Amino acid sequence: MDKILLKITGTQLVDRQKDCIELTTTGTLRDDGTAYIIRYTEEQEPPFAPVKVTVRIQKDESAVEMTRSGEFASCLFIEKSKRNLCHYATQAGNLLMGIYGREIEANTEKESGSFTFCYDIDINGAVTSKNTVEMIFSKNQIH
Repeated sequence: MDKILLKITGTQLVDRQKDCIELTTTGTLRDDGTAYIIRYTEEQEPPFAPVKVTVRIQKDESAVEMTRSGEFASCLFIEKSKRNLCHYATQAGNLLMGIYGREIEANTEKESGSFTFCYDIDINGAVTSKNTVEMIFSKNQIH
């Protein structure tokens, strides 16, 4: 398991309105032979506790599983060219969403790399947003 510096950029397109969120944090990266596993913690605004996030990217670029633990736990399963139903917890309650995976890409080198995944979210069968997540990591900047 390697310690990494991780820059995450999330882009969401809703009704032609684009929103972008960036996060730079530290975490860990592990290669289990079939997948890359990234773990990091997202700090939250008080009074909410930090959220632990695990992202598992299949090496064959077929699927990504993103699990968030904490007060509002969720699990998104993004599978290329397939739709999956996922539970997502919010302050307002739990949602059942459809997640359709459009693209998954993994580019890794010895000391750095990136993972990109694109997916659509639908609620009650209607697409509500088109999303892209890019995770860029570097091993050599963490001591």
